[in-house]
Amino acid sequence: MNYIDGAWVPSSSGKTFENRNPANTDDLIGLFQKSTAEDARRAVDAAARAYDDWRLVPAPKRGEILFRAAQIIADRKEQFARDMTREMGKVLAETRGDVQEAVDMSFFLAGEGRRLHGQTTPSELRNKFAMSVRQPLGVCSIITPWNFPMAIPSWKIIPALVCGNTVVFKPASQTPLSAVNFVKVLEEAGIPKGVVNMVTGDGDEVGTPLTTSEMVRVVSFTGSTKVGRIVNQAAAPTFKKVHLEMGGKNVIMIMDDADLELAVDGCLWGGFGTSGQRCTAASRVVVHEKVHDRFVEMFVARARSLTIGDGLDEKIQMGPSNSESQLKTVMSYVEIGKKEGATLACGGNRLESGAYAKGYFHEPTIFTNVDPRMRIAQEEIFGPVVSVMKCRSFEEAVALGNGVEYGLSASIYTQDINRAFAAMRDLYTGIFYINAPTIGAEVHLPFGGTKDTGNGHREAGVAALEVFSEWKS
Repeated sequence: MNYIDGAWVPSSSGKTFENRNPANTDDLIGLFQKSTAEDARRAVDAAARAYDDWRLVPAPKRGEILFRAAQIIADRKEQFARDMTREMGKVLAETRGDVQEAVDMSFFLAGEGRRLHGQTTPSELRNKFAMSVRQPLGVCSIITPWNFPMAIPSWKIIPALVCGNTVVFKPASQTPLSAVNFVKVLEEAGIPKGVVNMVTGDGDEVGTPLTTSEMVRVVSFTGSTKVGRIVNQAAAPTFKKVHLEMGGKNVIMIMDDADLELAVDGCLWGGFGTSGQRCTAASRVVVHEKVHDRFVEMFVARARSLTIGDGLDEKIQMGPSNSESQLKTVMSYVEIGKKEGATLACGGNRLESGAYAKGYFHEPTIFTNVDPRMRIAQEEIFGPVVSVMKCRSFEEAVALGNGVEYGLSASIYTQDINRAFAAMRDLYTGIFYINAPTIGAEVHLPFGGTKDTGNGHREAGVAALEVFSEWKS
């Protein structure tokens, strides 16, 4: 059901869509509402009505409700993780981490209910007092992807609520159950009716009202750069605040003094964790020519040893692609890489026999002899495909690292602290790691990217408050 104005209701279309397990398509998880523009408008109307009361609830009291929500999620972590693995495909260790991220983010940002600080400042005039306060904006449209179906909604919805805004939430149609679980927790924690609303379904019909309605004042979107550009254009005529978190083509740079065992481990989980379906995935590896061949040998051996299958099995290390269309995208890029002249060092095939027959599985795939101008080195694939490139120097590695349209995350493996700090300075990304892969986020740090990855805003930490509030002096 959709959740509108405090009630669980069917879509006005009367239609539903299936949610199936990408590791086993015989496993029908449930039927969910195929919403319409009318459903979206009703949800926006409900959020607009609820805003007048919710904005006046003292921020510490808003925070207390969100603390309760965080505790409920923590108590149900295992159930929510198993639901998420069934509908999204990533392994249990990762879905537990996804749910824990929602717990951590909710606790952290709920605390901001007592820390929505402004400034008190001397005035330049006599007998005048000066200060600044944060104020909410109104209705926020929250549009989230399928790869982190509880973490990313928490990054957006919790700061929006603690600042005093109301929300209309449109989750990805591939992961509606995790969204329902999240909204039910907020309802149980005591969020008043109309403050949080959710509509499920796909496509422009639902998305367009959420990005164009004059009652919506903030649009927060995570997804592809292509769709983010459409969202930005749709929201521009009504001067909404728009927060976009989009694609990545992230690099790990491995220098000639790197600890290769550590670097291989980072490239393995950076490239193939979540089956490569992360905006922070390490899909490019630039290796110094002195250690290139040894690194490739070790990396290929580890990739071939990964255990692939249904993520509900604790022994499995990599699950399926999320959908048939995502798998086809991966397969098409493998063919592109071959045609471009890259060397297929391992993988490259769909897995479709035996236990894999009813899922969307693909081998961990590594290309070597990759020219940095090739499409596989430039375009986001969102699958278990890693391109390895050779460099002759630190400076060349940095140039290759910066040589894509995205700027989300980057990493260097080196023992040289001066080189590490130079890389941290010179890589134009929103996130940077030393001797660690490009993945992972901590809830108290700003998360986001540069160039075609984002539009300058950040999620998480107190930076999230800047998206969902504005200053009054």
